[in-house]
Amino acid sequence: MEHPFPLVDPRLAGYLLEPLAGGWSGETFLATPDDAAGTGGANQVVVRYFAGARHAEHAARIQAALLARVRDVLPVPAVLQAHDGDATLPGLLITELVPGERGDLVLARLTAGGAEPGSPAGALGTIGCALGRIAGALATVPMPRTGMFADVTLRIEPFDVSLPDWVDTHAPRLVETGWSDGEIGALRTVAERAARELDGAPACLVHSDLNPKNVLVDPATFEVTGVLDWEFAHAGHPATDLGNLLRFDREPAYVEGVLDGYVTAAGTAGAARGEDADPREPTRRRATELARAADLVALVDLAVRPAANPVVVRAREHLRAIARTGDVHAHPDPRR
Repeated sequence: MEHPFPLVDPRLAGYLLEPLAGGWSGETFLATPDDAAGTGGANQVVVRYFAGARHAEHAARIQAALLARVRDVLPVPAVLQAHDGDATLPGLLITELVPGERGDLVLARLTAGGAEPGSPAGALGTIGCALGRIAGALATVPMPRTGMFADVTLRIEPFDVSLPDWVDTHAPRLVETGWSDGEIGALRTVAERAARELDGAPACLVHSDLNPKNVLVDPATFEVTGVLDWEFAHAGHPATDLGNLLRFDREPAYVEGVLDGYVTAAGTAGAARGEDADPREPTRRRATELARAADLVALVDLAVRPAANPVVVRAREHLRAIARTGDVHAHPDPRR
């Protein structure tokens, strides 16, 4: 199989690369100095390649700039090196190795009733609150407009996503996966209603892939130790990251924890800036409504991709349940 990254990279001379589990791109590696045998992994770093046309020209350096931008707000790995790609080598980002365990693995143990400190419900609430605080903190990082980051200065190239138009654009692909015209029409009706709910919100920094798989947590305290993979970050709606956190994980204790953390972080950030409480600050119910509405963009995007990983399959199931019921809160499992 042809690899999208170089098997020999002079920028990583003296390092041995081992693929890291968890991502679907196959571009992230643990790099260990080849003379570090028996040192317990000392001086290990994380290497991320940006290979292929799906990445922006300066993707590695844009991500490095984003990590520097949020370092005082969120726990993120320190950037050690960032390289643009050239005619022979792809873009490359090298960061420190952050301690912690992937959040999705911790959540899987908790929801399966595995042995963790405290009761499973209490632990789910604790980890949910920690993740919600991350989404709440991001929602308070203001951006001048919605759009994608175009260069290393984080200049924003504006874009406007109309949810109904988004559905129309992706409708042919949904039909290819078996959707009927009636289902497409029902989804468009949901999108029209969601667009009205989302209209008028100020733009903020959006991670756009903020799910437990991209977050490291301390497995003992459930505090977040690192927010990873900023590939899809942009300036967008404040409820987007909350929607991602609540998309698939619907256990009540977890959901309540996420909402607690989200609302608390948003309020604390405002108070720190000397702002009065915003009377328009969404209640927990309102925050959930906006989160589900904002997440429709990602669900549609995921649902039309080739079903090569479980996330796409789950997104298709969720989106179809939403179209079938006309309810953004719908879940394929009616018990949730």
